[in-house]
Amino acid sequence: MDLSVILALDVLNGAASLFLLCLGLAIIFGMMKIINLAHGEFVMLGAYATVLSTNAGLNIWIAMLVVAPVFVGLVGLVIERCLIRFLYGRLVDSMLATWGLSLFLIGLVTTLFGNTINGVPTPLGGFEIGAYRSSWYTIFLVAMALAMMALVYGVMRFTRFGLVARAVMQNPGMAATLGVNTAHIYMATFALGAAVTGLAGGLLAPVSGITPVMGSAFVAKSFITVVGGGAAIISGTASAAGLFGLVNQMGAYLTTPVYGEVILFLSAILLIRLLPQGISGRFFKGTL
Repeated sequence: MDLSVILALDVLNGAASLFLLCLGLAIIFGMMKIINLAHGEFVMLGAYATVLSTNAGLNIWIAMLVVAPVFVGLVGLVIERCLIRFLYGRLVDSMLATWGLSLFLIGLVTTLFGNTINGVPTPLGGFEIGAYRSSWYTIFLVAMALAMMALVYGVMRFTRFGLVARAVMQNPGMAATLGVNTAHIYMATFALGAAVTGLAGGLLAPVSGITPVMGSAFVAKSFITVVGGGAAIISGTASAAGLFGLVNQMGAYLTTPVYGEVILFLSAILLIRLLPQGISGRFFKGTL
């Protein structure tokens, strides 16, 4: 019984972490159709912002929940104005440009801070379940995933910005004829996706080894989750993150963490083969 509870917490933690990692990409790739290969480096920037702010004496909660998303959101806004806005509708060009951007960010951070492993202590303690021990931070990550799901859904579903953003992504020409400044909407949406990704980096900083190349571990997993989830950025990403989080954690428990990753990627290939439109394209049509 105790082992089952610990395994359930590990599955929830894996699904929540995957959802947080993928939500920003779901906005940028799922809505805007920009293949952002620098997604992992946005996560890395959020983690570094948290580490540097904490080491400078700032409260770790403010560093994770405020500094990381604001900093990466501003970086995303600058990148959209200087690079991405010239690449809308050009998938291959955007892929190559963001790949170059990821290499630039890795080189820049390596030059500034060195290729060493950094980290911050986990802010919450642990608790015991029988002979096993887990961390309250696991519960916090699950709560943050649920909160971000509700927040992004609320913004996209009930605010004027969300309504206009969805209209621009579906038919920019029609939106422009109705007086919408599509360039500003694209800029704000990209910055929002970058900020959400930066928040994920900040939240994962206490449980990850932080290096300039840490983002490469997240890119492939994030893309297969978003593609497996389909067009709906909330229901699709949440369902795919839940499924792949379960497969990854149970695969790691029954075999090893390495084989768990292999099982995850094989499951993703099978899912995309069976559901080319993703989970939301089959089960959650018309949802956000």
